[in-house]
Amino acid sequence: MLKRFRKAAVSAGGSGAQPVSGTEVNGELGHRLRAPSKLHAFNRYEIKYLVDAAQAAELREEIEQRLDRDRHSGDTGYGIWSVYYDTRQLRFYWEKIEGLKFRRKLRVRHYGDRFAVDAATPVFVEIKQRVNRVTQKRRVRLPYADALKLCDGRQLVERDPSEQAFLEEVLDLVVRLDLRAVAMTGYQRHAYVGRDADVGLRVTFDHRVRGRDRDFHLGADATNRLIVPARKAIVEVKANDRVPYWLTDLTAKRNLQVVRVSKYCQSVEAHGLAPRSIFHIPDHDLDLDHDLGRDRPGILSEA
Repeated sequence: MLKRFRKAAVSAGGSGAQPVSGTEVNGELGHRLRAPSKLHAFNRYEIKYLVDAAQAAELREEIEQRLDRDRHSGDTGYGIWSVYYDTRQLRFYWEKIEGLKFRRKLRVRHYGDRFAVDAATPVFVEIKQRVNRVTQKRRVRLPYADALKLCDGRQLVERDPSEQAFLEEVLDLVVRLDLRAVAMTGYQRHAYVGRDADVGLRVTFDHRVRGRDRDFHLGADATNRLIVPARKAIVEVKANDRVPYWLTDLTAKRNLQVVRVSKYCQSVEAHGLAPRSIFHIPDHDLDLDHDLGRDRPGILSEA
């Protein structure tokens, strides 16, 4: 089925070239995966669930008895906006769909009010990669103008020497794979962090998951569309070593089912950039979201 999807995606693009898998690009075999640097690096396991909004609210009430609110969440949560980069053949998208054990993606991410984004706004340039079952995220904080210079302008920016190797890796990816902005996602997040024996545990609830396939400036006053039904929330459990028993018991009691969902892939498919895969969340009840309400103000520095 996936092979059929891939052929359809090529014909739709009109390029005539076969899309690449995670094992070959421009004659180069495999990835040049690097060990995560100590600076701004996260290694963890991630488990995702798709739940009804009402059930998510009940689950949050139970979670709050065990975990602390993230210091940025407040009562309304905070906005997260990401621009994803990919090849013309959507290499990173297909790596996710095909479930490769070694895969990655590049994005520029902003936390907070997107309407306040300007050239000086701090954003994160991130490489998120999957190595077997472990998710690794490496990132560096840059002014938005420098992030655009690096990822769109394909020019190296000067930073602290401890961050320079990562910036060179990003530039190498962008130039060697000819990456360009492909899709954008945005959502409102409520986050909780572990304490005592649960230090390192993080549980997030993402609502109003939206996206677009053009006007990629983070501060653009552009129209987004819902890419996950408004009555659904994506719940993620993130743990360094193991998920505590009380949390696995809680998800079992509520009969939550683990899902394979990627907000980036959901946005790609929702906008017709690739045929809908078997992992696509049905999009009935979706509608345009004009972002008439403003997200929580402020620049947030942690996921």
